[in-house]
Amino acid sequence: MQHFLVRVLRQDEPGRPNYWDEFRVEHESDMNVISALQKIAETPVTSQGRDVSPVVWECNCLEEVCGSCTMLINGRVRQACSALVDNLLGDQPEAIELRPMTKFPVVRDLMVDRARIFASLEKVKAWVPVDNYHDMGPGPRQSQEQQEAAYKYSQCMSCGCCLEACPQFLKIELKIEPGETQEQFHARQREAADRSFVGAHAIAQVDLFNMNPIGAMMAGERLDALTAEGGIQLCGNAQNCVKVCPKGLPLTTAIARGGRAATIHSLKSLFDR
Repeated sequence: MQHFLVRVLRQDEPGRPNYWDEFRVEHESDMNVISALQKIAETPVTSQGRDVSPVVWECNCLEEVCGSCTMLINGRVRQACSALVDNLLGDQPEAIELRPMTKFPVVRDLMVDRARIFASLEKVKAWVPVDNYHDMGPGPRQSQEQQEAAYKYSQCMSCGCCLEACPQFLKIELKIEPGETQEQFHARQREAADRSFVGAHAIAQVDLFNMNPIGAMMAGERLDALTAEGGIQLCGNAQNCVKVCPKGLPLTTAIARGGRAATIHSLKSLFDR
């Protein structure tokens, strides 16, 4: 095989209609999808001989750590850096099909705005609080079992695969109203995102930081967020998230543990009034 075809669903800017472009790419051994996109960027000419602008996408680490190159490849959400061309052509020899994720606003071509991912993490306070950065000596000891459980969740790279596959995580489609400023529109977007399902990635991070000896001091605040509007109660237990997670995180375990902790927290809050 000397060449193969890459079909890309493109969009010039937010809110514009999308369209397909097809490119013929020279085959090399051990290519991944990022390599194919880089070749297209070198010579952005379609298979029909039409000069076009280079395809826009995101990437950073190229070793499935940063999560920024997530896209739909042959209909499956995954990272472009770990998607090998030879394997993809073996499954679908006609062409490789690339589309942006559908749950996030398209910025351009394969690049989407993933701000909602990080807004959910901010909502559940997915961090360990510190009073200062002075050397305070070693922290509380953790058992081997706790360390092993925490390590699994710590591998989350906020790629968005679990959210793309989740039927409860819905795309927010708002339009600027007549006379509305950009600031008002973005505030309305943030409000809508705050009411929507936080997603499996955020629930897993609640479990991670609540099992941390220092992070546990904020456990109540995280569980308050987890039981608020858009919280764990919206999970329909479809279990799509755990199937598509590139790191194999135990997301359904985190959801089960989060549901139990949220129920106990809600009951205690009810009787403490």
